[in-house]
Amino acid sequence: MRTWENPVTLACNTAFKKTLPSCILLIIFIAVLCPVVMSQMVVPDSDADCLLRFKDTLENGSGFNSWDPLTSPCRGNDANWFGVLCTNFVYGLQLEGMSLTGKLDLEPLVPMKNLRTISFMNNDFIGPMPQVNRLTSMRSLYLSNNRFSAEIPADAFQDMPHLKKIFLANNAFRGTIPASLTSLPRLIEVRLNGNQFQGHIPYFKQEDLKLASFENNDLDGPIPESLQNMDPGSFAGNKDLCGPPLSPCSISPPGIPIDPRSHPSPPQGKKTGSFNTIVIVLISIGIILVIIALVICFIQSRSRNCLSDYPSAGKERVENYTYHEPENNKINKPAESVVNHARRGSMPDPAGRLLFVRDDTRRFGLQDLLRASAEVLGSGTFGASYKAAISSGQTLVVKRYKHMNNVGRDEFHEHMRRLGRLNHPNLLPLVAYYYRREEKLLVTQFMPNSSLASHLHANHSEDQPGLDWLTRLKIIKGLANGLSYLFKELPTLTIPHGHIKSSNVVLDESLEPLLTDYALRPVMSSDHAHNFMTAYKSPEYRPEKGHAITKKTDVWCLGVLILELLSGRFPENYLTQGYDPNMSLVTWVNDMVKEKKTSDVFDKEMRGKKNCKAEMISLLKIGLRCCEEEEEKRMEMREAVEMIDMLREGEPCDEFGSMDHRGSDTLHSSIMLDGDEFGF
Repeated sequence: MRTWENPVTLACNTAFKKTLPSCILLIIFIAVLCPVVMSQMVVPDSDADCLLRFKDTLENGSGFNSWDPLTSPCRGNDANWFGVLCTNFVYGLQLEGMSLTGKLDLEPLVPMKNLRTISFMNNDFIGPMPQVNRLTSMRSLYLSNNRFSAEIPADAFQDMPHLKKIFLANNAFRGTIPASLTSLPRLIEVRLNGNQFQGHIPYFKQEDLKLASFENNDLDGPIPESLQNMDPGSFAGNKDLCGPPLSPCSISPPGIPIDPRSHPSPPQGKKTGSFNTIVIVLISIGIILVIIALVICFIQSRSRNCLSDYPSAGKERVENYTYHEPENNKINKPAESVVNHARRGSMPDPAGRLLFVRDDTRRFGLQDLLRASAEVLGSGTFGASYKAAISSGQTLVVKRYKHMNNVGRDEFHEHMRRLGRLNHPNLLPLVAYYYRREEKLLVTQFMPNSSLASHLHANHSEDQPGLDWLTRLKIIKGLANGLSYLFKELPTLTIPHGHIKSSNVVLDESLEPLLTDYALRPVMSSDHAHNFMTAYKSPEYRPEKGHAITKKTDVWCLGVLILELLSGRFPENYLTQGYDPNMSLVTWVNDMVKEKKTSDVFDKEMRGKKNCKAEMISLLKIGLRCCEEEEEKRMEMREAVEMIDMLREGEPCDEFGSMDHRGSDTLHSSIMLDGDEFGF
């Protein structure tokens, strides 16, 4: 019997006739090659294998450089691969806004038994709805803002007992709403708006369903009783829908039956007369309670006008840009507390607690905030903000949010912790937050120099002059670098800041700018965020098209902010529902340039601009490049930041301007001011 021999020894003995150099070369070759080959042998049906096979199905696979077979997708709770969500294993896939195209094939992901959430929102996938019901562990499915089409099979969501959230908005799905949606036992949120669904809305059986969005389809018939407690906006844009919470349905003509599942009849044994009596009693009780509340308010009005806490129903107020200092005759008046400013029905739970996201902050409790004297800083469509001075000597800003129910408790906590990890000198850091289902508080440090908006649009005087040129340049540089950091640290967000405007820029003691209200869109009510968060409406913004925003929307808003800072003019487009070129600051600046009145663009109250025209023109051109109407022509944020950083800061400008010295003005052709040429 022949004994086993080491393959290296055997090869040396037979192939190379025991020549020592050849044996050494072979040993080195095997020692180097074998580990590489073994490392590339990904275990079949492992998470890495499934993800790599899925990547191969994508037509546009750029952006996956980190998906390296030599590394594991996860490193504990952190991800080695872009877009992968980890908790010791892969539990989610978040590939949003990557311009992915073609048909979406989820078959390679089926062996991943721990896959709970997938999001491919804001891409360009086409074709029919991918087969998802083989992903039996799925909790959340986000496919909004693509170009999917065709009918969805009735059983598309069958055998998915864990599915809680389904986002299919703003595609081109047609046909009837799939019946399998109505029987998902854990469904709490479904968004079908912005498609071409037809027919009746089926009867949803889920008692825990919190949000169902059907607007802007072709649906008809009565709204099912199980959905009549939803917001009326959830059904807008379907001209043939009727019943509560919309207008009443007309009596059906003879011979046209109504689907009993979509409009169930009242339970047997309850007469209409009894129902009407109950309604009358409830209305009477309500009227009595209102009268009692009015009497209480009247009694309390000697100390303050309590009715001022209740703005007119249905009227949203635009945030006031003007910052008002306290009047001298009010200095000695006792300040009200956050409690007194709050509505009684939405008070924070005193038994609750603040959750801190930073270790470098001195701790305080919710009771400290509730007892603190407070000054109202502003009130808008999302809630109110207060300056609160607590007993420890800290001065804080407390923001109360009304429309922050887009995610559940766990997702909200995770997003706040994510924001707490951000660290940049031009971001106002989140200190702590408070969570309740109906109440959210975010706490930050108070900045003494108020907002950029108050400096640009307040009445100036010799004692309170406007910002000079070098200060404005310093501010825009800081903002650009803060935005660049957000784009780098939050690459999976569709729009990393999402709420850029001059009132969301605060200034510290040395007039250094800090961005506020950043990265809150993921936790805001999506419809409310779309209507109100994009303050400087961009051309691609369309209220009726849903969430038509991209990272380029942040670039547009930066451009408008640059023009606002240079001109000192209030961007009137802030007040419009959509993009209106007739009210756009961008249109006005472009018109001034075309009429060779460029020097009239710059704020007359801006000091220190003598001999700095080249720098100012360079920044103006960057602003206009950020405000190109076509997204494809608009600057990338990275490019805008690089060009802003090249502008000279902190020293007087010379006669020719710094851009001429460096030869780095590559935006447009040569420029001259004051009635000459402004070449583009």
